[in-house]
Amino acid sequence: MDIQDKVAIVTGGGSGIGRATALRLASEGASVIVADVNEDGGKETVSEIEASGRPAAFVRTDVTSPEDVQTMIAAAGETYGGLDILHNNAGILGGPAPFPDADPASWIPVLDVNLRGVILGTQFGIQAMRKRGGGVIVNTASMAGIGFGYPANPVYAASKGGVVLFTASCAALMGSDNIRVNCVCPGVVNTPMFSRTREATGALNEATTAFFETLDLIAPEKIADIVVQFIHDDSLAGRAMMVPNGREHQLVPLAEAPASWSGRS
Repeated sequence: MDIQDKVAIVTGGGSGIGRATALRLASEGASVIVADVNEDGGKETVSEIEASGRPAAFVRTDVTSPEDVQTMIAAAGETYGGLDILHNNAGILGGPAPFPDADPASWIPVLDVNLRGVILGTQFGIQAMRKRGGGVIVNTASMAGIGFGYPANPVYAASKGGVVLFTASCAALMGSDNIRVNCVCPGVVNTPMFSRTREATGALNEATTAFFETLDLIAPEKIADIVVQFIHDDSLAGRAMMVPNGREHQLVPLAEAPASWSGRS
């Protein structure tokens, strides 16, 4: 898909990967809806886009709320005429206390934001994109969700693994609706969320802190590059792209479905 003159939504667009992607999409000619619960951050992203001469608007959005997500999607239509591109990027890690000792109230929102938010965005995004004859959705998952796991935060790994499998299960939409759904799986990215995590774990886990210090952190702009790559490449659907620390990115190999697979268990 050519991004020029398209309409895009980026959730979690107030900082980090979301901000980098919103800015990149705008630089490629898109009109951008920046969605976030962080109003200050979201409006700062909009100001940066507008300073570059491109149109953008902020919509406060809790991605776990069906009503908020529907309002977000509607805003793209009301402001710019429709929706062509959706980056379901909003995500959280949860509280500093490790599982299984953590209070459930600290990890339930991780599943809600990271997985339910992606599903809601995709569902309502598809409905809007059908009116335009197709579109592209890119979800943010994680290296933790593609078999490596994340012992320090199993619930986070589960939420991101769910995003990977949800994305793969949406591959057929390319044929039925001309909508391609893919996901990017970053390692540790240099974002405000990572900085908060490093500070929170410092007093709890010296080994984890030492591990963080050894990493070659990924720039958010590199993840934005992968998102744009997925948008441009009309051949990719249901795929996950690994972006590990210190190594080149690559597509996760496709698993072969059983010959008897019928779509039901």
